[in-house]
Amino acid sequence: MSTTQMPQRTPSAPSTAPAGSSAATLGLTVLRVVLGATFLLHGWQKVTEWTVAGTQASFVEMGIPAAGIAAPATAVLELVGGLLLLLGLGTRVVAALLALTMLGALVLVHLPAGFFAADGGVELVLLLAAASVLFALAGAGRWSLDHLIAARRRSAVRA
Repeated sequence: MSTTQMPQRTPSAPSTAPAGSSAATLGLTVLRVVLGATFLLHGWQKVTEWTVAGTQASFVEMGIPAAGIAAPATAVLELVGGLLLLLGLGTRVVAALLALTMLGALVLVHLPAGFFAADGGVELVLLLAAASVLFALAGAGRWSLDHLIAARRRSAVRA
C-alpha cells in the first residue's frame, strides 16, 4: 500500500479559471462586444458625423500618409470590423487589421502627445490595439459566430 496521497484542495485555496471555463468565456465575450461596439461607433462617427471627406481632411492635417485612401479605409474597417467583432465573425483577421490600424494611429498621431487620451496621447489607441491583438491571437471565444461555424464544419466532416 502506498502512503502517497494527492494534495487536497482546501476551501481557502485560490481558484484559477481555466481558459475554457464559463468565466473566461464570459470575459472574452464582454471584451469582444465592448471592443466591437467601440470600433463600430468610431467608424460610424467617421462616416456620418465627420463625413469621409472631413475625415480625409483631418488625416491630411495630422500628416497621415495617403490620407485619401487611409481615411475611408479606416472608417470602413472600424465600422464593418466593429460589427464583425460584435458578432464574432472573421474575428482573427478583423482584429489583426484593427490592431495594425491602431498601431499606425499610435505611432503617426498619438505618440508625441504622451500617454493620456485627454491630451491626445496613446492611452485609448494602445488599449484598443492590445485588445485587438488578444482577439487576433485567441479568436472570438465560444460565444461567437466563428465558434458556431467551426462547430458545424466539424460536425459535417464527422457525418
